[in-house]
Amino acid sequence: MKHKGQVSQFILKHYKHFNAASLVDAAIAYEQQLAQGNKMMITLAGAMSTAELGISLAEMIRQDKVHIITCTGANLEEDVFNLVAHDHYKRIPHYRDLSPQDEQDLLDNHYNRVTDTCIPEGEAMRAIEEHLYTVWKDADSKGLSYLPHEYFYQILLSDELVSKYQIDPADSWLLAAAKKNIPIIVPGWEDSTCGNFFTSYCITGEMNPSTMKSGIQYMMYLADWYSSQAGKHDVGFFQIGGGIAGDFPICVVPMLHQDLQMENIPMWSYFCQISDSTTSYGSYSGAVPNEKITWGKLNPDTPKFIIESDATIVAPLIFAYLLGM
Repeated sequence: MKHKGQVSQFILKHYKHFNAASLVDAAIAYEQQLAQGNKMMITLAGAMSTAELGISLAEMIRQDKVHIITCTGANLEEDVFNLVAHDHYKRIPHYRDLSPQDEQDLLDNHYNRVTDTCIPEGEAMRAIEEHLYTVWKDADSKGLSYLPHEYFYQILLSDELVSKYQIDPADSWLLAAAKKNIPIIVPGWEDSTCGNFFTSYCITGEMNPSTMKSGIQYMMYLADWYSSQAGKHDVGFFQIGGGIAGDFPICVVPMLHQDLQMENIPMWSYFCQISDSTTSYGSYSGAVPNEKITWGKLNPDTPKFIIESDATIVAPLIFAYLLGM
């Protein structure tokens, strides 16, 4: 084992049982996957970007410990919102005590609340809309079409946002991903704030829906990426939260096997899910990993871990371990 810093040593000494032990086991197995030359997908559900996971995830990307990301449209855009509007965010530690009128007052002042954090509409959402509109309109006028994350890559790599940065750009995971041009999958992007922006332009006739590639193209993009890796590297699956960010990409393996009849496509080589969703009737996000064996996604001997805890606490600790902190 490479030298580990104080955070890792603390985890190894104190995290001996229950979810804590699962955290350690998952981190060690993740490290073993990398040592074997395997690739790793990370999926982001919830509001991990607004929780500023980029502080640790960006460095994971820079150090080649993450090779592909699947995220919700919210996580895609909210990392950039935080990058340019962090100083205007409002934190409300007593959010549990808010009355319906308190919530209305936040809306009236153009603050949208995510648990204890309010995103400022003008400084974040509308400011980014201006930049996206330009690249969307340019593509539309030329009859071009791109995936949602590719438009974000365009504005980030153009450096047009640099003067607006309000955090250390090293803490933006999407900027780190753009610089390395790692693949990003964004299923269901249409339900995000920026997805709503684009839809509104299509409804008014200002833009053509075909200017934005969507879920089918993302599944094709992922299928091409996964099958191209199959002969060289196995791929692990590290799922933060549940929902479409995890459900969409994990299906690519049975699709390649069962629908395309492709041979020599390995199953996912590792699976870990951090979730507070409990196992219940019909719950996919709360299902134990073994259920995925029956769907042709995992093998019986695949290393499998489930950590039933708060991802905002668990994920940075695992990343810290992998970074040797």
